[in-house]
Amino acid sequence: MQYLVIAYDGTDSEAPGRRLKVREAHLENVKAMKAAGTFLTGGAILNEAGGMIGSALFVEFDTEAALNEWLKNDPYVTGGVWVDINVKPVRIVSL
Repeated sequence: MQYLVIAYDGTDSEAPGRRLKVREAHLENVKAMKAAGTFLTGGAILNEAGGMIGSALFVEFDTEAALNEWLKNDPYVTGGVWVDINVKPVRIVSL
């Protein structure tokens, strides 16, 4: 099933530093997901000043349990970056 994941970072003064600290590990995870076919597309959510304040991702997993396992272990979760995560099932249109 395909999912839209919208995840917002914390808003405290240390939030940008936490993101930068684990960003490379998160991107390595995304590269592995891309190779496995579970990451479809996504990117950072920006504020008016162009700063990263969250992420939006389209992902595909066989089960909701697999989705939850990925989320539980993503560096942005384990590193305390994403603090507000919303997941919705979607069907991506391919034209």
